[in-house]
Amino acid sequence: MLKLLNAMLEFRPLELAGVYEIKPRQSVDDRGFFSETYSAPAFAKAGVDLVFVQDNHSYSGVTGVLRGLHYQLPPFAQDKLVRVTRGAILDVALDIRASSPTFGRWLSLEISAAKWNQILVPAGFAHGFVTLLPDTEVLYKVSRRYSRAHERSIRFDDPAVGIDWRTPSGGIVLSDKDRAAPLLADAEIFE
Repeated sequence: MLKLLNAMLEFRPLELAGVYEIKPRQSVDDRGFFSETYSAPAFAKAGVDLVFVQDNHSYSGVTGVLRGLHYQLPPFAQDKLVRVTRGAILDVALDIRASSPTFGRWLSLEISAAKWNQILVPAGFAHGFVTLLPDTEVLYKVSRRYSRAHERSIRFDDPAVGIDWRTPSGGIVLSDKDRAAPLLADAEIFE
């Protein structure tokens, strides 16, 4: 594991190139805690030189809310740094870079307020998550602004991809937009 800048942030590369679990350290005392969740110099030292331009915040009231799989095409392709401040999610990154040796492969990682971990999902991946607990709040930084004209999605349940969402007993809660998303084979992807 790569330890950076006084061990405030630890980076752990995951099995798909460019995707990292990041663990911020918490300094705890009788008042509560302090945690540095992002540092441009620490990211650069880890070889991840990004400029984030927008912060997003989502709230899901029930378990089983699935958001994804979302991405934006160039020149608005987004790198995402995702964390959970309340509750828990199963976060999924799907490699959609046509020239990648791991094209069509996915990984998942549980991100939670209790674990105090984050995931960095680079451009070239479709991204989504499902809530594992009620009243879950997700915050994420993105490296490009939102562009409706470049926004795309892939079906969460594409059988050719086979993502195990660890479906909660109450089932999945999905938007109409996500329900109508195309399969990976029919989607516009990164060349």
